[in-house]
Amino acid sequence: MRGQWSLILGIIAAVIIAIFAVINVDSVRVNYMFGTAEWPLILVILGSVLMGAIIVGAVGMVKVYRLQAEIKRLKHSQSKPKQDKEQIAKGKGTPNDQMELKDRNKTIYQSKEKND
Repeated sequence: MRGQWSLILGIIAAVIIAIFAVINVDSVRVNYMFGTAEWPLILVILGSVLMGAIIVGAVGMVKVYRLQAEIKRLKHSQSKPKQDKEQIAKGKGTPNDQMELKDRNKTIYQSKEKND
């Protein structure tokens, strides 16, 4: 349902921008850092909308990438204690691994006591 509303609002915004752009067909002077040019206002408006959409899309993609990386990191950190316990139970862990596991379990137990 949310996706449908986003699509509908996007179409409405696109129609409003298109109507606004078609109404404004006069030529305007565009000043660049290195010169000026005469452009139809419709192209300036549509170009500005396109540039804004590209910037918003890029920022959104960066946010999604960061969230996916965090999910991957959290899944990896969640699976590590299970792997450690299995290795120690099989006798494959070193004494140092066993001490680290005991310390980690002690920390988890202490944090649970504080929360209770």
